[in-house]
Amino acid sequence: MTTVSPPSRITTLVEKLSLRDQVAPDEVEALKDVLDPPREIRSGADIVKEHSHPLHSTLLISGFSARYSSLADGARQITELNVPGDFIDLHSLLMKQMDHGVVALTDCVVASAPHAKLIRLTERHPHLTRLLWLDTIIDAAIHRQWLVAMGRRSGLGHLAHLVCELYLRLQAVGQTTGKTSGKADGMRFDLPLTQATLGDALGLSTVHVSRLVTELRGEGVINWSGGQVEILDWRRLAEIAEFDATYLRLQNEPV
Repeated sequence: MTTVSPPSRITTLVEKLSLRDQVAPDEVEALKDVLDPPREIRSGADIVKEHSHPLHSTLLISGFSARYSSLADGARQITELNVPGDFIDLHSLLMKQMDHGVVALTDCVVASAPHAKLIRLTERHPHLTRLLWLDTIIDAAIHRQWLVAMGRRSGLGHLAHLVCELYLRLQAVGQTTGKTSGKADGMRFDLPLTQATLGDALGLSTVHVSRLVTELRGEGVINWSGGQVEILDWRRLAEIAEFDATYLRLQNEPV
């Protein structure tokens, strides 16, 4: 398994925000103050229910969750995977009623930020507000890339793109090993998701997902077993994916 340090309540969030701009000490304290004590959510449970009216937004501290929409026949389409450090429904502050749900894909630890506290934060910390706003803008950019992948990329390119995205998003919060430099060396991350879940994210059958994983292994770009992904050749993987990380906004550009 990938060795990572257990995150504190706001460690991953601050790491992610700091990647894009400096977070001042008083802003870190403001984030601490807005969050309620952490709580555990079991795998398979809804963190946010479809069509609910949440009175708080939720920070994912550890584990994986997913935004999803359900169809009348019970089918589920995952529209984004959430990783530690993600405010999984920050947009609910203004959206009010949710048009989608968020489900725990693994056992998760989360912390709630009551909307009343978030509103006070926006009134007192304009720079931090802009950083959190940027976070929701990046969410929208991820959705656009998923839409392109679903509509225009091959199944292989779609899966490769997802692997590239998850590696960089997890790297941003200290949940990976290795670096993205040519022939990869020790680039690993945990992805304890079933192929059925991946199928819901890719819009493919479990059998098709299994074939694509086998094909990526055959290309010599990844090893994938026991809930862990090892990237063997980052350049080739990114080439298959036609991956451009611009949408993740990983550079430091003050807001």
